[in-house]
Amino acid sequence: MRAIGYSFETAIADIIDNSISAEATEVSIRFWPYDSPYVAIIDNGHGMISEGLVDAMRHGSRNPLDERGPNDLGRFGLGMKTASLSQCRRLTVASKRDGQTSAWCWDLDTVAERQNWILLGLSEEQIRSLPHGEELSSAKQGTLVLWQKLDRIASDGHPLDQAIETKIDDARKHLALVFHRLLARRSGGAGVNLCINNVQVEPLDPYLRGNKTARPQELPIEEFFIERQPVTVTPYILPHISKLTRKEMDLAGGEDGLRKSQGFYIYRNQRLICWGSWARLTRQEELTKLARVQVDIPNTLDHLWTLDIKKSSATPPESLKQNLKRIIERIVERSRTVYTYRGKKIAMHGVTHIWERSSVRGGYAYSLNGAHPLVAAVREALPEKSTQLLDDLLSLIQTCFPFDLLYVDMASDNRAENHTDEEDDEDFADSLARLVEFLKPRYPDDDELQKALYSIEPFARDRERAARVYAELSKR
Repeated sequence: MRAIGYSFETAIADIIDNSISAEATEVSIRFWPYDSPYVAIIDNGHGMISEGLVDAMRHGSRNPLDERGPNDLGRFGLGMKTASLSQCRRLTVASKRDGQTSAWCWDLDTVAERQNWILLGLSEEQIRSLPHGEELSSAKQGTLVLWQKLDRIASDGHPLDQAIETKIDDARKHLALVFHRLLARRSGGAGVNLCINNVQVEPLDPYLRGNKTARPQELPIEEFFIERQPVTVTPYILPHISKLTRKEMDLAGGEDGLRKSQGFYIYRNQRLICWGSWARLTRQEELTKLARVQVDIPNTLDHLWTLDIKKSSATPPESLKQNLKRIIERIVERSRTVYTYRGKKIAMHGVTHIWERSSVRGGYAYSLNGAHPLVAAVREALPEKSTQLLDDLLSLIQTCFPFDLLYVDMASDNRAENHTDEEDDEDFADSLARLVEFLKPRYPDDDELQKALYSIEPFARDRERAARVYAELSKR
């Protein structure tokens, strides 16, 4: 049971599930990596009396088919025990309710020594001597889950203090995502406030709804009923990556994980269960990496979603797959449209592009536009005998363009965007100045000149920048 597959962060999340089910509004994770190391999770939930705590310490204390409250995040009655003992050899749970504090302990060394499942009870004095035991005893109500004898945390050979700090950092990111909807509600007086060593955990919204530069597209919400229980589906399309700051890219999964983060985000009672998969209903593609689909399921449908003990995977039932597949087709097309918006501009009326796209034998071909004003300006400035060299150069460039390499780079998460940074202003201004000089004889009116200028690539892509540079040139 210790090898059931919990990671440190999923084990911590499972304990917090119990705190939320106990209607806790404050959950504090404390850890101490030195001397007698421990990890403690303390909440202000309604707590348990001694008999209830003994029952909670029993493996398989709840029938997964039992009806649960609408906010109950439990499932099998195994989470607290299996999650905790996957990380430590000594699990102590102390709880206070109705003015009474009780504590019981599973110590695997005692179990092995006595060859029996002996549950150890703690006296009031022993409870107070526990790390944060005094804190619980002085509280009105709540529960303390304490992990000691942390034999699994440093299993990779690193010193225990370093291993704990590394795993706590991973846990912070995991909890910020898994509980992001519950954490975000706290400002409205609901939800839960989560801290790690007194540092607050901020919610990590995978849909970037707090994005200041560009907000995601929220597609129409759809609701389906299975066994008379609602399943709500809310699709989102993230802003194009060119509109995301570095911090926002990190929130979206980073350059390495943006593609892997696409797909369904399945929530059970607003707690994120699993994400980053299309449940085999479609493939993960480069052009669909902006698609995220929020799927809300109630705990009454656990048996149909084949929810595992760790609450880290869920498979949609067959009765829902066809509806989800139809939704996928709609949002995937929208994601492709957003992601390829630069290509869409090629067909925009009234813009002169440097590259022309044409359909050839069922595919597409790209060629340099010989009529582009900058190309025309170069041709006009060259001696007549040199224009053929220019045509040969343009032909060579488009013939030898590395399309295969471009495809590989575009499929990679480590790539550069077209340069539009301030550091390129000098080159941008030089190109614009030369084009203005070429266009002036053809457009003596300044308004007509600017109108023509802003319809030519690359200046048509960023008209505000072009206008600013043009204004600076006009002052000279």
